Amino acid sequence: MEMSDTNPNNESSSALHQLNLCNRRLERLLHNLRNEHNAEGEMRDIAADVIRAVEINPDVALACIFLGQINGTYAVRHCIETAVVTVVIARSMQMSAASTLTVTAAALTMNVGMLRHHEGFQNKNAPLSKEEMAIVRRHPEESADMLRCVGVDDDDWISCVLMHHENDEGSGYPSGIASPEVTLNAKLLSFADRYCAQVSARNYRKSILPSLALRNLVEDKAAPVDPHLADCFKRELGDFPPGCLVRLDGGEIGVVSRRQGCSNGLQVHYLRDAAGAMMTPAQPRCCNTGLGGISEGLSEDEAATRFSMKQIWGAQASL
Repeated sequence: MEMSDTNPNNESSSALHQLNLCNRRLERLLHNLRNEHNAEGEMRDIAADVIRAVEINPDVALACIFLGQINGTYAVRHCIETAVVTVVIARSMQMSAASTLTVTAAALTMNVGMLRHHEGFQNKNAPLSKEEMAIVRRHPEESADMLRCVGVDDDDWISCVLMHHENDEGSGYPSGIASPEVTLNAKLLSFADRYCAQVSARNYRKSILPSLALRNLVEDKAAPVDPHLADCFKRELGDFPPGCLVRLDGGEIGVVSRRQGCSNGLQVHYLRDAAGAMMTPAQPRCCNTGLGGISEGLSEDEAATRFSMKQIWGAQASL
């Protein structure tokens, strides 16, 4: 898929532009964190801007993830994507503004203790070594220590970072604690982290379809997820979130553009007709996941269709 056209007149109203700006700011900040004089304030500002990007248009913010439109290294991009999903779910749970800001800041900083190793791990074609796995299992503690070192004293923020790999039944790391000690915010961050890790492409593998990613997490017996959070993810993201490429029952190919675009289901912009011809401009239509709706999700290769986000969402998706 092509990147969206640049249009400086629309920057302030574009969720895509704001998220890419946040990604660049976060990359600079995290790589120079120990030398920042106001690290906590900077991180909170970026978190607030991610929240604002979601508020501009949550469907566009989600589509940026599934269409791979946030530029930069995987290590930092993953944190931005996890923060977007976290904000979407926090809003659906009617979380307070203060708590939403805290868990968003935690999403942006959850891996700071492993940042210098992260890209190397992504480039490996072999399983991680024993020493590398030890680094992975230590990173929540090292991230929390680094945040404290630069002046973060928010207990909720620190606890989210410390516990974002803990599981309800005590099988997680680094401490193997179990519910009720694992906080709801940490569970939310964990779910969003794992979900985004599956739906985003990496150097060594392609992305997993959203429907399969969600099913993998909800049905994972080794790391059971909170049922309330699972319901929120199913309701807010579902099998076909915005940005998901789909085949319709009639054979057309499209992209989901709005979660609640119609009274009877999703809104899809049709990109190709049943014969494979491009539809210019793309046509928005209401459909559901039953008869006359979506038959399956598609990978980018399977859809074989190039378009810009701006073509579908307009100014709110200008780069």
